Amino acid sequence: MSEVSATPVTLKCKICGGDIINDYLVGSCVCAHCGNKWSLEELVPDYAEYSHAIMKINKANDLLAGDPAIENLEQARIFFQNASDECSSKTGPIASDLMKVCKDGRETIDRIKAYSKAKKAFDKKSYQQALKGFRNLQGFRDSDTLAQTCKVEIEKARKKQIPIAVIVGFILPAVVCIILKEFVGLPLPAVIPIFLLGSAGTGYLVYRGGAWSIVIKVLSFLSAVPLILFMILAYVFKLGAVPSGIIAVGLPIAMIIAFAVLAERKS
Repeated sequence: MSEVSATPVTLKCKICGGDIINDYLVGSCVCAHCGNKWSLEELVPDYAEYSHAIMKINKANDLLAGDPAIENLEQARIFFQNASDECSSKTGPIASDLMKVCKDGRETIDRIKAYSKAKKAFDKKSYQQALKGFRNLQGFRDSDTLAQTCKVEIEKARKKQIPIAVIVGFILPAVVCIILKEFVGLPLPAVIPIFLLGSAGTGYLVYRGGAWSIVIKVLSFLSAVPLILFMILAYVFKLGAVPSGIIAVGLPIAMIIAFAVLAERKS
C-alpha cells in the first residue's frame, strides 16, 4: 500500500446530487452517496493534461511501498519534485491538489527516513535515542507502539541502575564536602546537608541516564581512588589535610605515568 494518496476532491453526482470523490492517481471517481462510479476523463475534461505528472507520482508511491531503501527514497523525492514542477505551470483545482500530493509525499519521505533512523536505534537497544525519534513521528506507522516499548525498556534499565546510582552518588559530593571542610574550613554541621543534597542530586541524575549520567560516572571513577586514599591518610593515619590531598592526587597520577613509561619501553 502506498504511503501517499491523492487528496479527495468533491463534485456533485448527476444521479443523486451526492458528493463525488475523485482520486486523480487512480483515474476514477465514485459517489459517496449512491456508489456510482465514473472515469475521471468523463467528468474532468483537462484530466489527460496531468497524465505525465500522475504517472510520476504513482512511480514515487511504488518506490515508497514496503520498506524502501535510501536510494528509492531519493528517487521518489525526485519524482514528486518533477511532478510538482509540471503542475506548477498549470492552474485549476487538479494542479493545486496534485502539488499538495507531491508536498505530502516529500514530507512522508522525511518521516520514513526519521522512522528508519529511530528503528535502527531501537534494534540496537539505544532506547533513549529511539524514543526521541518516535516521539516526533506520532501516528506514523507503529511509532506510538514502539515509543511505549522504549519507555518500558528505559524504566527497566533505570531500575537496574539504582544500586550504581546510590554508590556513584556518594563519590563526588564526598569530594566536594571534604574540600569544603578540610581546605575551606566549613563546619561539619554545614557540610552534612550539602553532602546529603548532593548525593541525592547526583544519584538521581545517574538514575535518569543520559549525558549527565555519563559525566558523573566518569568523574566519580576518576575521583574514587584519590578520595579513598585521602580518607585513609587523613582519618586513619591522621596525616594533615594538605599532605594527604597531595599524596591522594599525586600518587595515582605518578602510577599512571610509571605504567605508561613501562609500557612504552616494552613496546
